[in-house]
Amino acid sequence: MPTLISYNVNGIRAALKKGWAEWARATNADVIALQETKAQPDQLDLSVFEALGYHHYWFSAQKKGYSGVALLCKEKPLHVEYGCGIEDYDFEGRVIRADFKDYSVISVYFPSGTTGGIRQDFKIRFLTDFQNYINDLKKEIPNLIVSGDYNICHEAIDIHNPATNKNTSGFLPEERTWVTQFLEGGFVDSFRHLNKEPHHYSWWSYRAAARARNKGWRIDYHMISESLLPRLKRAAILPEAKHSDHCPILVRID
Repeated sequence: MPTLISYNVNGIRAALKKGWAEWARATNADVIALQETKAQPDQLDLSVFEALGYHHYWFSAQKKGYSGVALLCKEKPLHVEYGCGIEDYDFEGRVIRADFKDYSVISVYFPSGTTGGIRQDFKIRFLTDFQNYINDLKKEIPNLIVSGDYNICHEAIDIHNPATNKNTSGFLPEERTWVTQFLEGGFVDSFRHLNKEPHHYSWWSYRAAARARNKGWRIDYHMISESLLPRLKRAAILPEAKHSDHCPILVRID
């Protein structure tokens, strides 16, 4: 019964200094998908992850201290795919996939469009291209778990102040429509499927004591193929883990 965690650590080196390894040991997940690692493997003491019992796979951005994704797996994957085959995104270290016998896990870090202009255009282009990538992949691998920081709140329930953020990147109508269409294409938002309650968020601004006041956004997801739905046992957000401006999210598949 694999338990998977996705965590935008906002710099794995910074998170390690805040006790991340001890937290990971206690959590003991089968797979941990990391986003925004902000490190090349040669900048890390990799024995830390081996001591936790993980095979570890890193796909870093070419630019140091930026973006980057990783997968930590207790079971050795049959295959690891670095990138999605599109140079613009692979240059930024945004997608890594591990294939197991009856499912595959993707750790994905969607672009942020908060600086507007060029980066928002880049984000919208990524959404289209990522959808095409997943559509092709699904033909080959029907049981997909697409975990990561999507940088989009899907519904009003996923953001603390929907009215004032309706023109903000991360809650724009075209971004939200993309999530709806992604789900309609054969995926399930595992957390929302099991939990219909408001005030569950996975990211908080560092400003204005947003986390203490729970003024957050739910932008991190485990999207699972509909074929895995009968095996979905648990989905949770873990806000008590405080190594980042995000918190980890968990899903358990039977």
